[in-house]
Amino acid sequence: MKNIIYKLFAIAAMMLLSFGLFAQNPPHPNGGGGPTGGNTPVGGGAPIDGGLTLMIIMGAAYGSKKLFTAKKLTE
Repeated sequence: MKNIIYKLFAIAAMMLLSFGLFAQNPPHPNGGGGPTGGNTPVGGGAPIDGGLTLMIIMGAAYGSKKLFTAKKLTE
């Protein structure tokens, strides 16, 4: 019974304390300048290609390893 009361108290505390947390506004598309300056996209022009390619390669390697071990166990 005490365990349930502690869990309910923890959940209630997290819910009540989260009302004071607010996110910031997104940055202006032109790097914080006015509407006449720059042509930078909202994300700041961060490249995602290198990390995305690495994640795809790692996912393919992990999937092939899992497939190999599953096939090895069934034989």
